[in-house]
Amino acid sequence: MPDQRFGFGPFVLDVHRGTLVRDGRSVAVGNKGMLLLQALLLSPGKAVDKASLMDAAWPGLAVEESNLSVQIAALRKVLGRSKDGGEWIVTVPRVGYRFVGSVSGPPPAVDVETSGAPEPAAQLRGPSIAVLPFLNLSGRSDQEFFGDAIADDIITALTRFRWFLVVARNSSFAFRGSTTDVRQIANQLGVRYVLEGSHRLFGQRVRIAAQLIDAASGSHIWAERYERNLADIFAIQDEITDSVVGAIEPELLKAESRLSAARREEDMTAWDLVRRGVWYFHKIGRETHEQARDFFRSAAKLDPQLPEAHIWLARVCAGSAFWGWGDDPQAVVQEGLAAAFAAIRLDEKDPYAHYGLAITSCAAGQPEQGRQAAERAIELSPGFALGHWVLGLAKLYSGQACEAKVSFQHGLRLNAFDPHNFVWLDFLALAHLFTGETELAIEAATKAAKLRPDWPLTLETMAICCAACGRMDEARHSLEAMQQTSAIASSGVTLLKARNPAWRDEIERLLEKVRGSTS
Repeated sequence: MPDQRFGFGPFVLDVHRGTLVRDGRSVAVGNKGMLLLQALLLSPGKAVDKASLMDAAWPGLAVEESNLSVQIAALRKVLGRSKDGGEWIVTVPRVGYRFVGSVSGPPPAVDVETSGAPEPAAQLRGPSIAVLPFLNLSGRSDQEFFGDAIADDIITALTRFRWFLVVARNSSFAFRGSTTDVRQIANQLGVRYVLEGSHRLFGQRVRIAAQLIDAASGSHIWAERYERNLADIFAIQDEITDSVVGAIEPELLKAESRLSAARREEDMTAWDLVRRGVWYFHKIGRETHEQARDFFRSAAKLDPQLPEAHIWLARVCAGSAFWGWGDDPQAVVQEGLAAAFAAIRLDEKDPYAHYGLAITSCAAGQPEQGRQAAERAIELSPGFALGHWVLGLAKLYSGQACEAKVSFQHGLRLNAFDPHNFVWLDFLALAHLFTGETELAIEAATKAAKLRPDWPLTLETMAICCAACGRMDEARHSLEAMQQTSAIASSGVTLLKARNPAWRDEIERLLEKVRGSTS
């Protein structure tokens, strides 16, 4: 690679070292992004056709054109806006893309703040993943297709989540059967994460193992094993795909949030601000929700075209309104609804955008609108656990406890480790209670209490469910613990009671039963 550097605005691209620098500090860009940016900078002001760009980034490989648009979108996020507020890279309809900024020749040397040699592409890259073909451990060549089919379905499902990049099938499948270290594979593909797995047939059973690996460290972020009857192989493929995608997508999000926590705020891009906000959001408390909202607002202001900024602003506003955090809950709800609609306008195909509208609609007391948005999120990504949960919430608000249980249980199966699962278990417990399944209600409430034993709604739900089962000592203990918390009643449950008077009366009767009992 020639010793060549390009300067534009506050950036310097060093082709030889493979680094992009902004004001003397390294900027995280993957290998493919570097190659595409170099190709555009070689022809500043001129349209570069898609075929040329794809040859530059994926030489000798047949890659779907959508991969190029994803990489360009990622570059735009990294570069942000130019001083005049415009994009550095513009789309030329039916042709390709053009770099519109002024590009200088080799600029004066700059001192880059690094700890030594430049990092490999896998370490520089933002959220990106490659799915490798699943290994066939059955010893039967006629089962080779099964691992490819599983990986192919997972790639397709993951591309529905718009906040991270997925390497195209042709690129990742080039490593089928390779003994190359996964970190080297990630470096060659320019990704941070790799999903690999295996499948084995024995009799009429199939066992599938999968693991998500952080390529920078080689450590496992997540691993799981699935075993199913081989009665319907296509149904199994769908089930495994939904299970894997539902589990690893939140793990990717958590991993990215942890990475952003170490960055200095003044160096953050809009996407960095979103990731930092997500880190606070998952702490689930009034103060951390307020901090998260500030980060999401800043991200939306810095880059109004970033859908994720609006999506997460909608989510945090819904949470604050739902738990009664804030002096003006109605204003918070309206801010959340506006953010959700903005996200959908920016990217209608993002399931998270529709989830944002669904959860804020429920917080606003509009479960019918919430249900439609939840159904759209699930249409876009059937393995999207949040979509099923919020659909359950909308159904419960509408008085359909039996239907709500199915949605809650499906979401919990898809993602058993979401930080907010205690909330969904609380509502599942109430749904069981309202359908007369008191023992199942206790079981769900107990699971919620194990996850968040000090949460007021969890304590109240436990008290109600125990009272319905005649377990008055446990009911009193839970109610006393709830009364010792400083938290106010959940606005979300207040809405549930307001829309379902019979359920409200039953809850009040059970609470009164607990208060009136003696030890």
